[in-house]
Amino acid sequence: QVQLVESGGGLVQAGGSLRLSCLAKTISFSFYAMGWYRQAPGKQRELVATITSGSSTNYADSVKGRFTISRDNAKNTVYLQMNSLKSEDTAVYYCARQDGSRIINWGQGTQVTVSS
Repeated sequence: QVQLVESGGGLVQAGGSLRLSCLAKTISFSFYAMGWYRQAPGKQRELVATITSGSSTNYADSVKGRFTISRDNAKNTVYLQMNSLKSEDTAVYYCARQDGSRIINWGQGTQVTVSS
């Protein structure tokens, strides 16, 4: 099973920024779509953003214009730049390796807490 290792979470004030990283320990990283998802307490896990192998992107309406997903195939890493953070962005953020829209596996998650 390919291991996905997230980092970059933490505590930030509302209006601040964070950049999440997800390192995929696989030699075929560039072939896969990747996604960021989040789960707030008491809520279901939801899509934040995805990026295809060709770097086409898709965002949840709630983060459009504030978050940017990108990938560096040379580093086997996908990023999520989060700007203008709001308290409602507080959640555990998960990286996912995907085959199209199908989730193949998840990372362990990283906590993002936005204080108001």
